[in-house]
Amino acid sequence: MNVARILNVKGNTVIHVAPDLRLAEAVALLRDKRIGAVIVSGDGRHIDGILSERDVVHRLADNGPALLAEPVSAIMVRTVITCGLDDTVAELMGMMTQRRFRHLPVVDGQGLLCGMISIGDVVKARLDEIESEAESLREYITTS
Repeated sequence: MNVARILNVKGNTVIHVAPDLRLAEAVALLRDKRIGAVIVSGDGRHIDGILSERDVVHRLADNGPALLAEPVSAIMVRTVITCGLDDTVAELMGMMTQRRFRHLPVVDGQGLLCGMISIGDVVKARLDEIESEAESLREYITTS
């Protein structure tokens, strides 16, 4: 299973915010949408950065509540690791585990944003693969 197939099931809607949005508003969006990260983009197609709950918590611990008045661009991660539509579940699992993050923006061949994959999506896809393999083995055993 690859990223394109996961997005076919999940959908490719990506929540994004402008770099100049106040951090307090971005935090409220994370809460309201029940998501752990949001893409920072001025146009919704090019990735300027990413902001995760973890980024907010770490910076709040350092700077205090005054940070919430700052723009998202003040704390967003600017070097964003992405994945492509052809990347496999195994590749995603390895990348997410090794780099210790839970959200991967998906880009197309031109580097434009076309989806977002979370660790939950990867786990669900892997479980679906395992169930499909188990069902195939059950069918093979009962027909042999």
